[in-house]
Amino acid sequence: MACPPAAQSSPPRQPSVKVILARADVQRVVDRIAHQILEKTQGAADTVLLGIPTRGAPLARRLAARISTFEDVDVPVGVLDITLYRDDLRRHATRAVGPTQLPPGGIDGKRVILVDDVLFSGRTVRAALDALNDVGRPASVQLAVLVDRGHRELPIRADYVGKNIPTALTESVKVTLAETDGADEVKLFGGAHL
Repeated sequence: MACPPAAQSSPPRQPSVKVILARADVQRVVDRIAHQILEKTQGAADTVLLGIPTRGAPLARRLAARISTFEDVDVPVGVLDITLYRDDLRRHATRAVGPTQLPPGGIDGKRVILVDDVLFSGRTVRAALDALNDVGRPASVQLAVLVDRGHRELPIRADYVGKNIPTALTESVKVTLAETDGADEVKLFGGAHL
């Protein structure tokens, strides 16, 4: 009795990776957002940048540096930790609480621009708005993001977007920055190829 031929297995599918923004692209996007902030805020008067950790904090510092280069305006920069305001604390491992660092002069009566790397569901921004409410009363709040990937779960929209990247829910966007990861890059992971 002959044995049936062995089933040939196809090689495992590897997740696809696509570089969306390389180092030079990230710099151009930051420059463009800085110019947009200057235009929309009449020279960044009474404006404060608050970065949302982890990658929003260095992005806020970069934006402030570029605004200073373009217009010789010093925009105060701070960090807004949102850890205790997240709605997923019960589902994820314990996170270390970081410091919220407001710039000298605070945020009361100022235009606050929250800065983050990726806007996805909107839940991080909602947590940032709750955290902001506990540290001061800004005149207005705006949002600047490096990447908007869509799929909002809350009615939140960015005022300044570096790059819109249409994605599937099965895909993910990974931002790396020199300050936190050693290199500037935005990659899209997902799908599969042979």
